[in-house]
Amino acid sequence: MILVGDDMLRRVLFIDLSKEESWVEERDRLFETWLGGTGVATQLLLEECPSGADPLSPQAPIVLAIGPLNSLFPAITKTVAQFKSPLTGELGESYAGGRLAMAMRFAGHEAIVIKGRAQRPCYISIADESVRIRDASSIWGISAVRAGVILRDVEAGVGRRSIIRIGPAGERQVRYASVTVDTYRHFGRLGLGAVFGSKNLKALVVSGTEDVVLPEPRRYREVYNRLYRQVVRTDAMEKYHDIGTPININVLNQQQALPTRNFQSTTFDQADSISGETLADHYLFRRVSCAHCPIGCIHIAMLKTAFTPHHEFEVQKVGYDFELIYSLGTNLGISTPEGLLQLIETCERLGLDAISAGVALAWATEAQEKGLISEKDTLGIALRWDDVPGYVKALENLAATASDFYADLARGVEHAQGRYGGADFAMALGKNEVAGYHTGPASILGQTVGVRHSHLDNAGYSIDQKAAKKRMDPADMVAQIIREDDSRGVYNSLVGCLFARGVYSDSNIIDALAAVGISKTSEELASLGRSIFQEKYRFKVREGFDLSGVRFPARFFETVTPLGKLDRSALEEMLAIYRKARGWS
Repeated sequence: MILVGDDMLRRVLFIDLSKEESWVEERDRLFETWLGGTGVATQLLLEECPSGADPLSPQAPIVLAIGPLNSLFPAITKTVAQFKSPLTGELGESYAGGRLAMAMRFAGHEAIVIKGRAQRPCYISIADESVRIRDASSIWGISAVRAGVILRDVEAGVGRRSIIRIGPAGERQVRYASVTVDTYRHFGRLGLGAVFGSKNLKALVVSGTEDVVLPEPRRYREVYNRLYRQVVRTDAMEKYHDIGTPININVLNQQQALPTRNFQSTTFDQADSISGETLADHYLFRRVSCAHCPIGCIHIAMLKTAFTPHHEFEVQKVGYDFELIYSLGTNLGISTPEGLLQLIETCERLGLDAISAGVALAWATEAQEKGLISEKDTLGIALRWDDVPGYVKALENLAATASDFYADLARGVEHAQGRYGGADFAMALGKNEVAGYHTGPASILGQTVGVRHSHLDNAGYSIDQKAAKKRMDPADMVAQIIREDDSRGVYNSLVGCLFARGVYSDSNIIDALAAVGISKTSEELASLGRSIFQEKYRFKVREGFDLSGVRFPARFFETVTPLGKLDRSALEEMLAIYRKARGWS
């Protein structure tokens, strides 16, 4: 039985793979101060990761954490992972939906810390209070997809269960390898898959059978019903169910904000052929929801491919969203839905973060066009826009680090441009490959200063879109970035789906927390958000991140945006305003 509220036991499960030991610590004060999710995970990372540790060493931990509302309210579905990123060398943070948060909640663990390195390939099986480290030699080397199928059979049982695992890219420690969560969700960004691989950790299986006891069931039900109605009976989340995030393909294309062929253009002539509308009309197979979410925003396409000339076919189910269509579609000049889905499926099978992989291939294509790399480097592949077979083979070589060039590319475009040149079109900010928006300066600055250099840190692209409708001065844009950065620290401590951000206003968050026995004021939440952001930057700076050394690729200033062509000096002015507003020299 799991109590929620004042009597709740807030437990952190520690697992040491080197010693093959596990233990539980009750950390009430930690959760009381930092709420849960990203707030708690940041503190555990600061505690457990030695300063200057190699991200791929046994000393570098993996931290998984959930928040006080997970599995108790609709669309509060995420788990946060924190680690030292092997891609950037500083803060690594990623979020995933699926069933993991639910499994952790009902197993009684609000956070899990994994340390050390196993002597041989292993996976961890957690069932309520039971923790076992099991041999994974038989599934080492197989795809992330296949590993999940096997573990579902091996780990048969009851309860709320989640299976997370890596593919060959993680085993080879590609610096942007991902972790697949329950088939269609991922810890995608910043290389958690490589950290798994460095620990000889193929997978983690979590199942829970406990019950949750609420302090005030009637009050909880009233708040729950109100939030549920807002989620399903208003238009706040309707677009995510219907077309989903791929609706942005045509929208951004019309706005001249859709990155195309490595940001050489912001419009794509074939955008409609791989748009959300086209995929929904002709390829959509089903929609899937994360545990305890009624929306169904995960769009699954059916890809039918012939494997003999005698009308024999293989049918694969492939998840897609806007960022994948950008990175493996428009940014590579891919013009057909089948080609796009094949590239997504390849990344899925290999366990690669699709954004970083697509941006890496786009840089490599342009670098080869400009003579910076040769076919000898690419093992005979002439990288060309819209060449799906060539890109599939390049992704396989990348995941296998099959040559010195692919090993360099596996460390990210920031590292690759340092070896081969092409800095002007190496599209990374804070060493993290950029997201699919060329909307204006707020998007660029937001990814630069955000704690994980992600468009989801502060939605700078949304600020640009507002500025395109009504002029906004640089100081106002910076103020909105800061406001979003801080407020998301609170929301990501719950840990909620950002699609439901509009539903979970400050007042609704306060009511939901009160319904499970946690009292917070609006002022306390605002202070908490600022503190979480500062603590994340404390880790970043400790590990060497310095805003004075950031690089803005020249390509950002060569290509038109909805706000026109951007001026580098204006962006540098915004960075100076940001640092002053934060009180940083």
